[in-house]
Amino acid sequence: MGALRISGKGSSEGQPDVAGIWSPEHAMAWHLEEAFRKDPAGWAAAKCQEWDRREAGLPAFLQEIPDCPCTLSQARADFGRFHTDDGCDMEKGSVCTYHPGAVHCVRSVQASPRYGAGQQCCYTRQGVQLLTEDSAGGSTPDRGHDWGAPPYKQPPRVPGFSHWLYDVLSFYFCCLWSDRCDVYLKRRPSSGCQRYRPPRAASAFGDPHFLTFDGLNFTFKGLGEYVLLASKGTDLRLQGRIRLLKGQPGAKAKVTGLSAIAMRENNSDVVEVRFGEKSQALEVLLNQKALNFSEQTWMDLNGLFLSSGPGTKVSVLFSSGAGVEVSGQGGKALGLTVLLPESFQDQTEGLFGRMNGRPHDDLTLPNGTALEAASSGPREHFAFGAEWAVSNGTSLFTYDSRELRESFVCGPKRRPSFPASVSGPAEPDPRLVEQAASVCQGDPFCRFDALTTGDPALGSLARASHQRFRKLRQDLKPGRPLPPPLTRTRRHASPPPHPNPPREAAA
Repeated sequence: MGALRISGKGSSEGQPDVAGIWSPEHAMAWHLEEAFRKDPAGWAAAKCQEWDRREAGLPAFLQEIPDCPCTLSQARADFGRFHTDDGCDMEKGSVCTYHPGAVHCVRSVQASPRYGAGQQCCYTRQGVQLLTEDSAGGSTPDRGHDWGAPPYKQPPRVPGFSHWLYDVLSFYFCCLWSDRCDVYLKRRPSSGCQRYRPPRAASAFGDPHFLTFDGLNFTFKGLGEYVLLASKGTDLRLQGRIRLLKGQPGAKAKVTGLSAIAMRENNSDVVEVRFGEKSQALEVLLNQKALNFSEQTWMDLNGLFLSSGPGTKVSVLFSSGAGVEVSGQGGKALGLTVLLPESFQDQTEGLFGRMNGRPHDDLTLPNGTALEAASSGPREHFAFGAEWAVSNGTSLFTYDSRELRESFVCGPKRRPSFPASVSGPAEPDPRLVEQAASVCQGDPFCRFDALTTGDPALGSLARASHQRFRKLRQDLKPGRPLPPPLTRTRRHASPPPHPNPPREAAA
C-alpha cells in the first residue's frame, strides 16, 4: 500500500517542500510480486494466515474501545464521540465498499488511551447496527485508529498508514482477494451497544434562551461575558459573550444574543467562534489567531478536533468526549449545542446548570447557593446569570479591536444596570402578532423573539433551533415520546409570554 504524489517535473528526488497533489492511501496491487499474479487467491490466503499469526501476538484492544451507539439515529446525533466514516456516508450515496448491506458508518473520534485503537459502527437502512455475527459487512473495530493517535510517530499510531497496515490490507488479503474472511472477522468482531450510554445535551439560541442538561428552560438577557459551562473534572471551560442585537423598526425592547463562544479543556488549544466585526460570517480563532478553512475543513489540534461544516457551523470535539457545535443562525445570533458524556455527571456548573438529573438545582450560584427553579422568573434568572460573569483573569476571549477592549477589558464584564425585563412591547402591532402566529406555529421561543424584536425572521430562527434541539434529544433516546406542544399560539394582540414552558425531557 502507499500513496502517489503528482508534482512538477522541475523538482528533484528527495527535494523538500515540493508542491504536489497526493492521492489517498490505497492498495497497490499492480506492484505485487510474481507469486500474486500466478495464484492471487492462494497468495492472499497465505498472507491472511500470516496476518492471523501476527495478530495472536499483539495486545488485545477490544475491551478498551467504546461500544457502538445502538441505532443509526444515535450514531449520527452523538457528534462529540463519533464522526461520519467517509468510506460509508449516507449523505454521499452510501457507497459502502467494505461494508455491503450498510448505508452509513461512523468512527470513534478519539483513539483508545493505551493502544491507540479505533471503533467503527455501521448501520442498515432500517437504522439498526450491522454486526459481523450476521453479515460479512458488519461493523469492524480497528487496531490502528484511522486518524492516528499521539504521539503519532510509531505504529499503530501513525495516521492513515497504521490503519492500513493493521486493518485494511488484512481485509484485502482475507476478504477481497481470498475466501478467508472468517479469519479476519474472528480478529475484528463487531462491538455491540451494551455499554453505550448516550450523552446529555444542552443548548442556547435566540434572545438568548438556555435549555440545560437537566431540562430547565430560561431566558437570560444580560450584556457581558459569562461562564456557560465549567467542569472541574476535565477543566472544560465554555464562555459566551452576549451583546445587543439589531431589531426591526418598531421593536421597543432591548434584544440580546450570543455573539462569541470561547472554549478550552485542560491544556488544549483555545478555540473561539464569533461573528466578524465587519461581517456576519463566522470567524474561528485558534489561540487568538484566525483560521482559514479554504483548504481543509477538519483539523487535528492540541487536545481537540475542529471541524467546519457546510454553511455556518463549527464543531469542536474534545478528548474527554465533550462536543460543542456553534452555528451562525442567519448572521443574527449564535446558536450553541453542547453534548457531554456521562463522565461529566455531577461535574458541571455555570449557566447550563448541574448535570445530575435534578433540574431544581440548575440555578446554582458560584457560591453553591441554589435558587428555587420552580418559582423563579425573569428577575431571578437575570440575577443568577449575572453572578456567572467571567473576569479578565479567567477570560478565554480575544480582544483584538478597540471596541472589544473598551467594552470588555477596560469596562465591566457584565452590565448590572441592563433591565431585567423580558416582557417585550406592551402593545405589539396586530399585524406582527398575526405574522408571528403564522411563522411560529405555537413555538414559545419563536413567538417571544418575533414580538420582542419585531422581526418574524428572528423568531423563525429560534423555532428552527428549538426543533433541531428537540430532534437531537429524540435521536439520542429513540423511542422516547416527545413532550406535548409547549404552548398554544395566541392570535390576539398581547405581549409575548416569557418562554419558560414545562421543562424539556432530560437527554
